[in-house]
Amino acid sequence: MIRGLGLQRCWLAALVSLAACQGAPPQALVPTPWSVTGRQALSYPAFLVQPATADHYRQQGLNYRQRGDLERALATLTLAAALDPRNPDGYIILGWTQHLAGQRPSAIASLHRALDQAPDSVPALNALGIVYLVAGDLAAAVGTHNRALALQPDNEIAHYNLCLAHHRQGQWDQAIHHGQRATQLEPTNPRPWVALALAYSAAGDSTRARASYDRALALDGGYGQRSYLDHLQQAGFSPEQIGAIAALVPE
Repeated sequence: MIRGLGLQRCWLAALVSLAACQGAPPQALVPTPWSVTGRQALSYPAFLVQPATADHYRQQGLNYRQRGDLERALATLTLAAALDPRNPDGYIILGWTQHLAGQRPSAIASLHRALDQAPDSVPALNALGIVYLVAGDLAAAVGTHNRALALQPDNEIAHYNLCLAHHRQGQWDQAIHHGQRATQLEPTNPRPWVALALAYSAAGDSTRARASYDRALALDGGYGQRSYLDHLQQAGFSPEQIGAIAALVPE
């Protein structure tokens, strides 16, 4: 019994270490012709797959993240993913937390692992598209969010981020289209209105730009102060886009 527990701990330690890496998922040392199922069975022995325990650690990791303790959140969520390796939600939560911690390559790897498990996961595609957008990989961000829209056309997150991505690409008409859809789908959120104002301003439509920004200001009075705009960088805006928005702040 003691020997079995020791073996389990060795496997767990190895998997946690591998899950924290930025590289590809662990590969079983088996001949190439073996099936994916067979490789997964060797990579993750049945005694290590503990969904209930993993769910406990996921909740604990989310609590750490909410409190701003990203170091503990990452450690706990990595353990949760190792204990439930075929659950895409674990990799989505881990990937987003890695993104918040500035670990973009790790975040991209985790979100791709989620998509390996669930290729049509809209939450995974939304998160991955945002990571690409913040990293400045606009082609990947647009492609990922368009894939998400094909699965869920009323996806306000994808429309919002496509507005920002197309603006950065100088594609004003597309930016305006997606900004309008984002505000229609989420009219009480000020950020899509700010994004739409940005797109209108770039297209030279100062009247609509002002009207859109006024809608954002009515929803959140903080947009009346330029210093308040700094938080938009966490919402996908580039520094250049934030500078352009500052021109719309009432004097």
